[in-house]
Amino acid sequence: MARTIELYDTTLRDGTQAENFNLSVEDKIKICRQLDRLGIDYIEGGWPGSNPLAVDFFQRMQEVELKRARLTAFGSTRHFQKPPERDANIQALLAARTPAVTIFGKSWDIHVIDALRIELEDNLQIIEDSLAYLRPRVQHLIYDAEHFFDGFKNNREYCLATLGRAVAGGAETLVLCDTNGGTLPHEIPEIMARVRQFLDETGSSARIGIHSHNDSETAVANALTSVHLGATHVQGTINGYGERCGNANLCSIIPNLELKSGGKYRCLPEGNLGRLTGASNFVNEVANLRSFMRQPFVGRSAFAHKGGIHVSAVLRNPRTYEHIPPESVGNEQRVLLSDLAGRSNIMFMARKYGYDLDKNDAQVMDLLAEVKERESLGYEYSAAEASFELLFFRTMGWTKTYFKLMSFRVTDVMQEDWNTPFIEATVMVKVRGSVVHTAATGQGPVNALDNALRSALESAYPNLKEMRLADFKVRVLPGAVRDAGGTASVVRVLIESADKTSRWTTVGVSYDVIQASWRALVDSITYKLFKDDPKKWPTKAAKKK
Repeated sequence: MARTIELYDTTLRDGTQAENFNLSVEDKIKICRQLDRLGIDYIEGGWPGSNPLAVDFFQRMQEVELKRARLTAFGSTRHFQKPPERDANIQALLAARTPAVTIFGKSWDIHVIDALRIELEDNLQIIEDSLAYLRPRVQHLIYDAEHFFDGFKNNREYCLATLGRAVAGGAETLVLCDTNGGTLPHEIPEIMARVRQFLDETGSSARIGIHSHNDSETAVANALTSVHLGATHVQGTINGYGERCGNANLCSIIPNLELKSGGKYRCLPEGNLGRLTGASNFVNEVANLRSFMRQPFVGRSAFAHKGGIHVSAVLRNPRTYEHIPPESVGNEQRVLLSDLAGRSNIMFMARKYGYDLDKNDAQVMDLLAEVKERESLGYEYSAAEASFELLFFRTMGWTKTYFKLMSFRVTDVMQEDWNTPFIEATVMVKVRGSVVHTAATGQGPVNALDNALRSALESAYPNLKEMRLADFKVRVLPGAVRDAGGTASVVRVLIESADKTSRWTTVGVSYDVIQASWRALVDSITYKLFKDDPKKWPTKAAKKK
């Protein structure tokens, strides 16, 4: 029978200590709901006594029903000079009215002496006092042994004594924390064995947990090793967000335990593992951060194949180059287009668009040659699938034109006493038989062009109003410098766009950054119109069999 592993998510506290990771109260509530749907056991909401926003969050959460997860308040042991009933931190934990409370205490003797500046015995006393006071007042009580692994290596007997006092105080779970993230996997077995021996000797039934940081790139490995050695409670964050180099990444820990241990462990409710990629993307979206494409399991590139030989093999049998089925974690297989592409890449994309083409089909060969030629000029279709999709359908015979450029002009005026330049774009296009001439200003030439083009098209295509530019990247291509020197280099522009339901990326290349931007922008708007067009050609009946 599979052993159940408790999952404790600390994205809302430890995760928010990451650089550039900020969440409003409303954001935290949204993430709580998402983690509850995923099947997380404990959601650490933060430190109630730390700031007014934390207090507001816990008050708001009183009206939020979580179906599975237990909201958890986090704080420290009492101040040495104050009993628990007069300690503001302890009282704030109780005021949060959460079913679970986690408090941390010092395990490393140098922290007791140099940080708290109290005697070693005094630290043991405040650990036990704090837990004993909380025990009858909360449903679940968790003790985080801060700096446990460093403390063990420095003074193991004292470090174990802190666990003993936590048990005496009533902690049901003892979490061993690698707070500085410096422990390596080969160090875990000896320490875990001694902890288990110590608990057996004291007759404790407390469960062992692991809380690892990623400063040595070993947080996930340390968590997995600890579970294999008996830990049944794992703390971490979604996508590994956290202070410095981050925390243990639950998006890697969960599938490793569920899919690679021969059915030995169960982390999420049956059928919920397929929600993992969605949860990962949701947290990124709420935090307004770009996803890490190469993140294992849930990253967009986790099951992406580029080389023609690899693609040919994976289409015959995905196991040849995929360690798990992508759909098991809610991800998908992707095939990238580049100068490394072969006919298998083209055929895979064709099937994705509803075509069953033969590898010797002339259109396959034409499209492959076109992709390789364009990539040699600087286009990158592996990062701009929307531009490739438009190229594909044009090769298949799609000729519909939503609008036609007649001319555009960008004026960029800057005077010595101005703080910002004045930028105006003028666009003339033919749309549905009429010539439309518009002008617009913007914050930068691309924004001005985008505003002018939308102004020209929105009366004919109202759905463009729901579209927005989400990201814009310019890169000077190495080896593409012309005779005039670096300022005349070829540049590649990638534009990421979004609407209510999807995101897509388009590409433009030129020695003129405005022209490259225009090409990517036109593709972006054309793709929006194409994907929303109920009458776009070809229809399924016209597709090759």
